[in-house]
Amino acid sequence: MSTFAEIVRSRARDERIGLRFEERSWTWAQVVAEGARRAAWLRRTGVRQVGLLLENVPDHVFWIVAAALEGAVVVGINPTRRGAGLARDIRHTDCEVVVTETRLSGLLDGIDHGASVLNVDSDLDRLPDHAELPSISPEPGRTLLLLFSSGSTGAPKAVICSQGRLGALAESLAVRTELTRDSVSYLCMPLFHGNSAMMNLAPAMHVGSAVCLARKFSASGFAPEIHRYGVTFVNYVGRTLAYVLARPETEADRRSTLRLAVGTEASPDDAERFAERFGCRVSEGYGMSEGVLRINRTAESPPDSLGLPVGGLDVRVLREDTATECPPAVFDEHGRLSNAEEAIGQIVALGKADAFEGYYNNPEAQAERVRGEDFWTGDLAYRDTDGFFYFAGRTADRIRVDGENFSAASVERILQRWEPVEAVAVYPVPDPRTGDQVMCALQLRDEFHPAAFADFLAAQPDLGTKCLPRFVRITAEIPLTASNKTAKTPLRQAAWRTEDPVYHRPTAQLQYHRFAAADLHRWESTFATHARAALLPPEHDSRRR
Repeated sequence: MSTFAEIVRSRARDERIGLRFEERSWTWAQVVAEGARRAAWLRRTGVRQVGLLLENVPDHVFWIVAAALEGAVVVGINPTRRGAGLARDIRHTDCEVVVTETRLSGLLDGIDHGASVLNVDSDLDRLPDHAELPSISPEPGRTLLLLFSSGSTGAPKAVICSQGRLGALAESLAVRTELTRDSVSYLCMPLFHGNSAMMNLAPAMHVGSAVCLARKFSASGFAPEIHRYGVTFVNYVGRTLAYVLARPETEADRRSTLRLAVGTEASPDDAERFAERFGCRVSEGYGMSEGVLRINRTAESPPDSLGLPVGGLDVRVLREDTATECPPAVFDEHGRLSNAEEAIGQIVALGKADAFEGYYNNPEAQAERVRGEDFWTGDLAYRDTDGFFYFAGRTADRIRVDGENFSAASVERILQRWEPVEAVAVYPVPDPRTGDQVMCALQLRDEFHPAAFADFLAAQPDLGTKCLPRFVRITAEIPLTASNKTAKTPLRQAAWRTEDPVYHRPTAQLQYHRFAAADLHRWESTFATHARAALLPPEHDSRRR
């Protein structure tokens, strides 16, 4: 099949259950019929660009199906965005109508978004009672989805996904996710993000397996719904597994029907514990909404590595300034990366620029990714001598202390070993003279004990002296993007100015003390001495991209 519309049409007479939500269910034939009703409305009104301000409700699926059939475009709108940012997303993507629900419709009040509004809880009487499938299928190159990037390090960008691309992904990812006709997938990651649309819904529709929708991810609801539906497959992003593991284990978990969890950015420890708890496999990999390349783990992959590129693509790690290839990583006797300055660079897919379908209405962001014939991901990595890739963070996650560059991700992997840690984020904050200082935010299972933390750091043989956190923020919950990735921009902008408890290491000694008001005054006064700004306002944050 060459388009997602053709996959949709192949389910038009399928009477097996295709979609479950709370106490209701729909056959695939009914899902397609609901999509056809909405496609008829699009055709009658002439609307071509539809914003979906919805959680994971059935109407989210129905409108994706409608756009596929009619050749329209759906824009996944992030419901965690607010005010001017939300209005910007809607206007930036030229939405003519925003489809929303009552619980989210208030987000549109008082903002200049420029679109009409259709509420699925009250306005569906505008739709025809029944509609035939459109007689003509859209061509493969027609845009189907605009999926905003997660925005973990800056303003989100709308990634273009065509009918042909989603159709091809549905087929290829059905193999990756091991979905069959009898599979049951659990879709709890947000549908407005590429991970769920591409890794769950599309391949499930391709094979005709059942999809169980969760309105949104809930750590407390995850295991009960896995057991209730008899789920065999789940996709995840970011700290999802860690949140599930923080909930009490039940006897039912050991008898789980779950067979496979596929996702990205889980720590090796969380992946192992999740697999043991639910008796399943966890398959980590690297991917992005922009597509172009995937890196998956293999049986031979070292524990902390991403793995190898899929499909034999020529993917390399290149220096950002010269576009030359970085040398392999060198590890010392403690397993510490000893040539980070030379080995860390940007992940680049050579000769694959034409595989990227682009950012909508954003030539500047497009130019960052497409350089000649190559696609630059904006993500950092290094490779060992066997060619295995290791994630080193985003381009905005580089930290420079005393002239030494390293990645925040490498420090995060080490801090995650501390038993009390539930979640961690490492990020740069300004140094009074030049460069950066390391700050970390810790979300803990227990109280923070500074001496115990210092003892833990001292016992880590692969933690370089420059990587030692200067500031430690203890927070009840590390901020997340809507796709469960760590949102570092607000952490970096707040730095030490926060209501959360902050601890400071004032000297080279591994001793942390509470950062009081008097300490704050003394610390920030040193910036004035060296004519340097302590913190930058958000609009001038040069690390944002």
